[in-house]
Amino acid sequence: MTVVYEDNHIIIVNKTASEIVQGDKTGDTPLSETVKQYLKEKYQKPGNVFVGVTHRLDRPVSGLVVFAKTSKALARLNEMFKNSEVKKTYWAVVKNPPRTEEGGLVNYLVRNEKQNKSYAYDKEVPNSKKAILHYRLIGKSQNYYLLEIDLKTGRHHQIRCQLAKMGCPIKGDLKYGYPPRSNPDGSICLHARFVRFVHPVSKEMIEVEAPVPSGNLWNGFEIF
Repeated sequence: MTVVYEDNHIIIVNKTASEIVQGDKTGDTPLSETVKQYLKEKYQKPGNVFVGVTHRLDRPVSGLVVFAKTSKALARLNEMFKNSEVKKTYWAVVKNPPRTEEGGLVNYLVRNEKQNKSYAYDKEVPNSKKAILHYRLIGKSQNYYLLEIDLKTGRHHQIRCQLAKMGCPIKGDLKYGYPPRSNPDGSICLHARFVRFVHPVSKEMIEVEAPVPSGNLWNGFEIF
């Protein structure tokens, strides 16, 4: 992880694709603990350090994660994420060009807990949740297309599922039908690129951008 913004109430980091935001059954050290350790060492704090998780990012996805450093900021940020007051923009690398250069997707997603996968439907079905995003084609390379995604709702695997439904599965995402193989490092080519929100305490506008992962793939695009 790399710290890209920090003040008294919040810390925003750019996570790598292998890092997990919160602890799970793998037992791997979550990003929240890494951030705690970073703060403990930086400020030489004795005892426990408070770090609140405000939202998640799938493990194989890279990019921006916002943590709260105070309980006051956590409560407010949780409310802001719930009310879609935090603007999140993602970049996704896909093999197939979208049908139109720009457009909105509205689907109804059903989550299958056992498979840890969501399924997209065109109409409302039992147990489905409405999922909305806007996409724009912003670049292309010899073999791939770069989409910018403006997320309107925050559903389980939403971008992965909706892009696959559109016929544009994300590079490396075998779970959602990307052929022919996964990325060597187990990542998928989805990056939380940009976040914008009103600071929960100071009320200033916070805008943060995360550099894309290094390597030829992400840096080989001609941006329109």
